Amino acid sequence: MQFEVWAPEAESAVLRTADGPRPMVRDPLREGWWTADAEAADGDRYGFALDDGPVLPDPRSRRQPDGPDGESAVVDQTAYAWRNAWAGRGLPGAVLYELHIGTFTDAGTFDAAAGRLGHLAELGITHVSLMPVCPFPGTHGWGYEGVSLWAVHEPYGGPAGLKHFVDTAHGLGLAVVLDVVHNHLGPSGNHLPAFGPYFTDTHQTPWGSAVNLDAAGSDEVRAYLLGSALAWLRDYRLDGLRLDAVHALADSRALTFLEELSTAVDALAAELGRPLPLIAESDLCDPRTTTPREEGGLGLHAQWNDDFHHCLHTALTGESRGYYADFAVAPLAALAKTLTGGFFHDGTYSGFRGRTHGRPVDVARTPAHRFVGYAQTHDQIGNRALGDRLAAGLSPGLQACAAALVLTGPFTPMLFMGEEWGARTPWQFFTDHTDPALARAVREGRRREFAAHGWAEEDIPDPQDPRTRDRSRLDWSEPAREPHARLQAWYRELIALRRAMPDLSDPDLASVRTAYDEEARWLAFRRGDLRIAVNLSGEPVVLALGGGRHRTGGGRVLAAWDPVGAPAGDGLLHLPPESCVVLADD
Repeated sequence: MQFEVWAPEAESAVLRTADGPRPMVRDPLREGWWTADAEAADGDRYGFALDDGPVLPDPRSRRQPDGPDGESAVVDQTAYAWRNAWAGRGLPGAVLYELHIGTFTDAGTFDAAAGRLGHLAELGITHVSLMPVCPFPGTHGWGYEGVSLWAVHEPYGGPAGLKHFVDTAHGLGLAVVLDVVHNHLGPSGNHLPAFGPYFTDTHQTPWGSAVNLDAAGSDEVRAYLLGSALAWLRDYRLDGLRLDAVHALADSRALTFLEELSTAVDALAAELGRPLPLIAESDLCDPRTTTPREEGGLGLHAQWNDDFHHCLHTALTGESRGYYADFAVAPLAALAKTLTGGFFHDGTYSGFRGRTHGRPVDVARTPAHRFVGYAQTHDQIGNRALGDRLAAGLSPGLQACAAALVLTGPFTPMLFMGEEWGARTPWQFFTDHTDPALARAVREGRRREFAAHGWAEEDIPDPQDPRTRDRSRLDWSEPAREPHARLQAWYRELIALRRAMPDLSDPDLASVRTAYDEEARWLAFRRGDLRIAVNLSGEPVVLALGGGRHRTGGGRVLAAWDPVGAPAGDGLLHLPPESCVVLADD
């Protein structure tokens, strides 16, 4: 087979295999590329040495059996025998479920997670959203410090394990979306700078020098990232990608990397005959992220909506520190604004940022499914000091209200693993850095960060302590006990209702109507012939809902957390404390 590597500044390059060194030659057709032919089979180890330097792993390695610093291994992508044919599944009508392989089960492997996928299919989930699975130092971590962007973390099960997981999911009717990180690489095990200008000092990011998307050599860097993205979708039959922190991609070129990526992925989708959505994480509140390219946008297919989360979180918890301050002044008004307009910050002043922020959404032209709505994510839990979930501080009734707002709202809903039963296990920040100095810096830095907000340093979990990861694993005995069983049944009921009632998947954001009382702490909204009402207060409330669009009074209860009578002819709904209901017009 032919081995190749891009190393434009090298004077010499050597391929090293089990058979010994083999000099590489410059590719006459591709500047900066070196090639060599050698016999190789699946699993054979190899690496590259530049200018008589140490043997380094292949930047395009498909497998790192011994971690990011070890030799690469050849992967025969045709060796896996796929069992399930799959036509794909698009985002409209989807229900996403964010999952971390390392803590979804005690074993923390693809195979163990695959054994639990039946639970998600029964729940009514359509798309599993995997957190990053690229190799990173050590065994356990969030995955956002990955360094080999074409390979699969070996402790999870490597390439074969990921294929088995995806194949199993497809057999159950579940699509699989993978979280990929293009805005930075991990601080440890990153050998790319030895090969070429993968990074640039033209821009600085919170992680140091930026990935080189616009300086000299950036054509090949873009090709590296694009090739990685397409390989995940083609070789592993993944159904889409979640793009981490696209706002952190420093890119001044006229044709942005994200436009190139969406163009290439759309072309692959057409070739394969199945949808391949790209879902962006962005804090820009910019509808151009998901506006089609032909209309001047980037052409991504959806974006996470943190504004909706922040409104909902402040309404449920009353928290107002940090970025929550912008939403906590009048959280129900803010929530109503996002339900009808997409973003809260749409050109409004952000006190947290000290400037105006965002851009209005054209609700008449923007399908609601382009926004992903959620009450919890790995970020919004794990980046808290103690990694506490909503279940740690909210009653089951308030958790049920959060579920109703997410699962009957206009956006594409997403759950974080264990949310459906109100998991009491935290999800904390954990690492397994093999570099002692880096491990110490991460530990001390996190404690200093939260000490500045009033936390005692000794109360902040040590990311390097294995018990921090152990505490973060789901407890699969919880769903069989109360109050978890009741909450899980509620999630299942709401998801089934969303699937059965076309009004709940209507993409028309402009048709959503809201009413609320900030002081009484209730909010109601209409979607077609359906009305959803939540009471976040500790007292019963009476809501004057009126009637249908062409009449007054009446209605029937489709789902309710606590027993609720349908509104009488006067249109008054009596809603118990910390409760919610879904109504249909007669």
